[in-house]
Amino acid sequence: MSQVVMYGSVSVDGYIADEHDQPGTLFEWLSSGDVPLGTDGQLMVSQPSFDYTTAYWDRIGVTIAGRRVFDLTDGWDGTPPSGVDHMVVVTHRPPPEGWNPRGSFFFVGGVEEAVAKAKELAGDRIVEVAAGDVGGQVLAAGLVDEVRMDVAPVVLGSGRPFFGAVDVPRSLGDPHVVAGNRVLHLRYSVSH
Repeated sequence: MSQVVMYGSVSVDGYIADEHDQPGTLFEWLSSGDVPLGTDGQLMVSQPSFDYTTAYWDRIGVTIAGRRVFDLTDGWDGTPPSGVDHMVVVTHRPPPEGWNPRGSFFFVGGVEEAVAKAKELAGDRIVEVAAGDVGGQVLAAGLVDEVRMDVAPVVLGSGRPFFGAVDVPRSLGDPHVVAGNRVLHLRYSVSH
């Protein structure tokens, strides 16, 4: 059975983007090392970040994201990012006119439906939930098994919170910590 993981890069003060949806230097860690992450050579990370990240990324089968992220990325041009097999988009609006998802994108109306569809598609692989409003809703619904954060050494001051507008307290387990160049990788189990 698949594990549900809420994931994202985050500032020290808890934001995944500023108020204009810009990440600033949150992803600087992806170009601050000498080990290629991926086959295109665009991402270069430290060895600890490579070991931590590939062990996780290689197990992701489906990513759940909200419509805001889908629209900001122009739907990743119809191809799920980072080698993920499928995307489940939580939205109350229909897909964009003329959208050709090539069978990899699914649009659903709520987080419970999103997690159910993602688990069906993922099989025994990880269901990743993007941090932010949708991630916070999935966490509040008690459907997240683990929280992963790539904490960047930057203070954004305001913007889009990692946990969105979650208003339900959740207890997390002790952190698993890996330090890389320009990032602290944190992993917490979620108590149910």
